[in-house]
Amino acid sequence: MSVYLDHAASSPLRPEALDALAAYAAAPYSGANPNSLHTPGREAALALESARKDIARLLGPRVRPSEILFTSGGTESDNLALFGLAEAVRERDTRRKTVVVSAIEHEAVLECAPELRHRGFDVRIVKPDRLGVIEPEALSDILDGSCALVSIMTANNETGIVQPIFELAEAAHGVGALFHTDAVQAFGRVPVDAAAVDAMSITAHKVGGPVGIGALYLRTGVRLSPVAHGGGQERGLRPGTQNVSGALAFAAAAKACSHAHELHRDAIRARSARLTEKLAASGAGLFPTVDVPYGDGRLPGTVHVFARGIEAGSVLLKLDAEGYAISSGSACAAASLDPSHVLSAMDLPREDSLGALRISFDERVTDDELDAFAEALISCVSSLKR
Repeated sequence: MSVYLDHAASSPLRPEALDALAAYAAAPYSGANPNSLHTPGREAALALESARKDIARLLGPRVRPSEILFTSGGTESDNLALFGLAEAVRERDTRRKTVVVSAIEHEAVLECAPELRHRGFDVRIVKPDRLGVIEPEALSDILDGSCALVSIMTANNETGIVQPIFELAEAAHGVGALFHTDAVQAFGRVPVDAAAVDAMSITAHKVGGPVGIGALYLRTGVRLSPVAHGGGQERGLRPGTQNVSGALAFAAAAKACSHAHELHRDAIRARSARLTEKLAASGAGLFPTVDVPYGDGRLPGTVHVFARGIEAGSVLLKLDAEGYAISSGSACAAASLDPSHVLSAMDLPREDSLGALRISFDERVTDDELDAFAEALISCVSSLKR
């Protein structure tokens, strides 16, 4: 038996994405450069624009296709937003040299901080409350007229906690700053409205699309300084020949994922709550990291618990041998022996953070599979304690 429960790291390819890749491979424009003027190139360009329109529709009714820039994934999208927006604002107003990020951001955002400081920016960090929520009041307390950019994720990739993005964006706009959000975990799983922010990062492999393709929403009128230089692709803001096959598969997977979550969201919420309750009631020493319902405040399909007194790595290896794939947090920091920076920011004790486990799934995982997994995890933790 093999059950994959690490969708927050990367979600298995959806059939719709595979079909899109196969259709592209069989198309007469397969392999053509979408920037070429010949017939295959123009057909590739039309296919690329079709994917751009599909992605735009999923980001909200007010989003235009021209506001979508294709990238190589979420990390590039985050980096392009952080450096490109901050530099553009400072170029226009040299007094604007502060960037604010939250302490629970993905490494793709947090690891930009040293380079931003090297470039002369003041980087400020806003902490969450105990539940992992960035409160608008806490953000407002560190904002002032020197702020160029605020970047706070839509939903946390470890705990699944959804942030009050509309209110946070209003706080940033209130001092004249731009607002970017990393919506990599949220896109396709909860409704998003990109038009409420200035920039939004998304990626394909979290929604069942291929690795290596993502996008940045950039609101019309918002200036961005390119971080790479070359051709004039993607409005001259992201040079490099576009990945047409990836864009088509991204759009197909995103549509399928959004539709599936709309249909099955209540069921996924119920499964998440049931799994959490079963683990907590087992007596094996498994505890929910946060007590937030799987509704608007938390992503359905992301369960986060910790095994008190046990290191997560031991649990992961034992479960892997039994055919269950889960994680202890962000896949980008899986090799680290330090506790999660997200849980540390939430003031979870170190000994509890070291035992943190993330179980993530979508509608393709069944009740029976989750029940069997729960029994395996409870048995695993009990045996390790013995």
